[in-house]
Amino acid sequence: EAAPATLKLALCQVLCGEDKKANIAAAKKAVNEASRNGAKLVVLPECWNSPYDTSCFPVYAETVPGEGASASDSVAEPSTNFLLSAAKENKIYLIGGSIPEKDQDGKVYNTCIIVSPEGEIIGKHRKVHLFDIDVPGKITFKESDTLSPGNSTTTFDAPFGKVGVGICYDIRFPELSMLMRREGASILVFPGAFNMTTGPAHWELLQRARAVDNQCYVAAASPARNPESSYQAWGHSTVVSPWGKVVATTDHNPSTVYAEIDLSEVEKMREGIPTSKQKRNDMYSLQGF
Repeated sequence: EAAPATLKLALCQVLCGEDKKANIAAAKKAVNEASRNGAKLVVLPECWNSPYDTSCFPVYAETVPGEGASASDSVAEPSTNFLLSAAKENKIYLIGGSIPEKDQDGKVYNTCIIVSPEGEIIGKHRKVHLFDIDVPGKITFKESDTLSPGNSTTTFDAPFGKVGVGICYDIRFPELSMLMRREGASILVFPGAFNMTTGPAHWELLQRARAVDNQCYVAAASPARNPESSYQAWGHSTVVSPWGKVVATTDHNPSTVYAEIDLSEVEKMREGIPTSKQKRNDMYSLQGF
């Protein structure tokens, strides 16, 4: 059976606050609506169940079952439980943004749970590059105060192609995207929460750069901007084509961004400008572990 040439994807730019139950309810409403509108791949933003704050990560953290799981504890793992049931009920691929995850050793990760239309976890990406920055007079943030980094790339197979997943700051590291592209990804998805300093300057620029570098679609889902939060998200969830063109975007308010993407454009771009076949491996190489 031939892979479908087009895919309707949805980026759910939901408002995240301090009430976890309300955050889950908002995410559920957005995912159900995206599915009703025909989306087959639905993406939630980074940290959709918790405030984006280092002191909150350990408090809101949940255990997350491993790959292959199709059930979770609704009391101890309400966020995962919602993702599994929402994907299954709507028969969609659901990239569950990210939530704070705690493991048996007490470490906390910024984790994206990817669920199949059968309601099974088919990928789990722990944010590889932690957001530790200090822009004088603008913003200081240090995820490593409470988070530990993941150490693997994450891709999954779907009928429409292979999808790579990174989280927010991961997009600034071209090598990670290059590894996912080498694994065969034709779509790179980044749940992220850029801020009012880095957002206007780099959010769209980085998506377009990764799209052109890797000749693939890039989609980035942000939370909506919450005026009451200590961390002000930029919003502007966006989809970019392999040519580097913005095909869909929005402002900072709660909304869902839809894009009907033509995956034949990936191969056209890779054949027309065949950079992957023109690399000088005698001069440089990309290493993965």
